[in-house]
Amino acid sequence: MSVCEGKVIIVTGAARGLGRAHALSLARQGARVVINDLGVERDGTAATSEPAQSLVDEINDTGGEAIANNADVADWNEAKAMIDQAVETWGVLDGLVCNAGFLRDRMLASMSEEEWDTVVRVHLKGHFAPARHAITHWRERTKKGEDVVARIVNTSSGAGLMGSIGQGNYAAAKAAIAQLTIQQASEWGRYGVLVNAIAPDARTRMTEGIFYSSEDLQKGQFDEKAPENVSPLVTWLASPECDVTGRTFEATGGQLNVCDGWQHGPIQSVGQRPMRINEVRDLVHASIDGAPSPEAVYGSQ
Repeated sequence: MSVCEGKVIIVTGAARGLGRAHALSLARQGARVVINDLGVERDGTAATSEPAQSLVDEINDTGGEAIANNADVADWNEAKAMIDQAVETWGVLDGLVCNAGFLRDRMLASMSEEEWDTVVRVHLKGHFAPARHAITHWRERTKKGEDVVARIVNTSSGAGLMGSIGQGNYAAAKAAIAQLTIQQASEWGRYGVLVNAIAPDARTRMTEGIFYSSEDLQKGQFDEKAPENVSPLVTWLASPECDVTGRTFEATGGQLNVCDGWQHGPIQSVGQRPMRINEVRDLVHASIDGAPSPEAVYGSQ
């Protein structure tokens, strides 16, 4: 039997790129999918409902089950209505894949307040708001004595894990999502919810032109950056087969790896007395020297 047979799963930002690949993979694995997409351009402008409905038609025409949703996932009430739509349509919600987002790239020294606020809003609040309403559904079922088996898959980024020059707003939001994943996993396991995140490396509208040229792909070169290569991981994480929680995985091509977050570094102590200012430099460098070197920020070399 398919790993998501009969499960009801919402995918946000599902009409194109990674979200589309995830939705199609989930549908092939038997999931009933809510295709959420505001239909905006790469920078978050010009919304339209057509992309979401087009993918719904494609899934339904090939024997799957899908419905469209055009909620702004960072709007509290619209996010709740999206969760309600899934439950009202199919009676239950089993999974949530948070993928929606857009970019407003600029160096931090030139970034406007609006460029900061809109990107942090769609990525960070756009992860929290749907999940917050989903956990209400799962918690209420648990209180009724149901054995809930639910999954959340968040979308962080290499930019969030390592930093990325010219993407400070996006990197900050994606770093927060990685920590949000740990927080959700710690608090929501009691309700039968496992929460993990991905940091995908794929060719989408947001990374357009960075990887292979169209000529390379026409020659039959393996497109290791295709979004479809990330979706098997997402599908497994969103399925009842998933047995891990609170972890973030990088994924690209035919490979994946778990990423480790903040750890306590080597402790340097002056003993049972206050630290003196003239001791701080040596203590700082001794702790740094005993710790692993951080990864380089993307674009800094």
